[in-house]
Amino acid sequence: MTSNGNSSNGNSLHQQNDWATNPRWNGITRPYSQADVEKLRGSVRVEHTLAKLGAERLWKLLHEEEFVRALGATTGNQAVQQVKAGLKAIYVSGWQVAADANNAGQMYPDQSLYPADSVPNLIRRINQALMRADQVHHAEGKNETYWFAPMVADAEAGFGGNLNAFELMKAMIEAGAACVHFEDQLSSAKKCGHLAGKVLVPTVEAIHKLVAARLAADVMGVPTLILARTDADSATLLTSDIDPRDREFITGERTAEGFFRIRGGIESAIARGLAYAPYVDLIWCETSKPDLAEAREFAEGIHAKYPGKMLAYNCSPSFNWKKNLDDATIARFQDELASMGYKFQFITLAGFHALNLTMFDLARTYKQSGMTAYCELQEKEFESERAHDYEAVKHQRFVGTGYFDAVQQVITSGTASTTAMEGSTEAAQFSQAKEALPTKATASAAAAD
Repeated sequence: MTSNGNSSNGNSLHQQNDWATNPRWNGITRPYSQADVEKLRGSVRVEHTLAKLGAERLWKLLHEEEFVRALGATTGNQAVQQVKAGLKAIYVSGWQVAADANNAGQMYPDQSLYPADSVPNLIRRINQALMRADQVHHAEGKNETYWFAPMVADAEAGFGGNLNAFELMKAMIEAGAACVHFEDQLSSAKKCGHLAGKVLVPTVEAIHKLVAARLAADVMGVPTLILARTDADSATLLTSDIDPRDREFITGERTAEGFFRIRGGIESAIARGLAYAPYVDLIWCETSKPDLAEAREFAEGIHAKYPGKMLAYNCSPSFNWKKNLDDATIARFQDELASMGYKFQFITLAGFHALNLTMFDLARTYKQSGMTAYCELQEKEFESERAHDYEAVKHQRFVGTGYFDAVQQVITSGTASTTAMEGSTEAAQFSQAKEALPTKATASAAAAD
């Protein structure tokens, strides 16, 4: 942090040199200077620890792993389970936020109808759940799990123009996102990638939003990854013919709204991906079906000009997988994608489908057989606890009751008589041994020390 002009100039030169020499920025174009960043940053430098750690970890994973898998999480608890099960990244889907996790408290389709700060707020909730899991385990002396899995978050079409994209990116970073994706649809007519009626903005407008996102990350001082998504494979409409790069795909027809009709397809998607590549870390082509040949065509089209540019692939629940592919192809699908350079592969709506199916099945069998049905669920939990170290069966401990008992004991030097876990139903019926949290005696000793 500095407000001294000379120091600021020194920082600008240092950062400009970092952009030129640090491998992290290989292949990244910034149409602005570090002096521009410093001018916009203000005099107080605010640290964004979770976003910075997440971005650095995701970058490392993308370069060390064959590919990074992720599932869409719609609650903090789902994210905790994903990390506990061994996944190393988390996807935060705008579709899922629209459906069941937005600030308006509504159930919406994926059409940018929810308040623009809804995804940042879900990121914040997920990070707080992961933080609690980390605190609980650390207090118990268990430090084998790295809980702060980097989050890849959905900024949709930016919820407006360049300034909206800039502010939304800042909010994502403040909440702790590691990577943020923007798509090239018209924000006021935004649709899920697997709905009809999608309207693209000119290529240059999409680039400006990607630049806005990079500028926001630089102003915040975080190496956040930026993922460009193109919907050009299946979009049929375009707002304007202003960009020469778009004109070869225009059919000449206009709609009642004044939009240009365009010829979508993989060729159009490649043209868009090539235009976005200099400004982003990863590129995603939204597709209509799981097709390895199409994925290869897109990858080869991008890599012909930008070798090594990382790609992302949505293994979408909108696809009927077994209707499109045989079992053997499904089994090798992600490995084949990885060999083409698709380094981030994710199932957008995994949280929505897992939540709905498990609750429906429980409700259906509970209606039929009452407590027998719930006991069957509980027995599955016990078995998963034994076989896989599943932890939520002990739900009191899972949410941090024992952790806050430890807080209480430290505050009272071990004299509190209102602690919640010792003597609880869970301690009596679900635990074979006491948890490794501080007892009254050890808390007193710790306070005395």
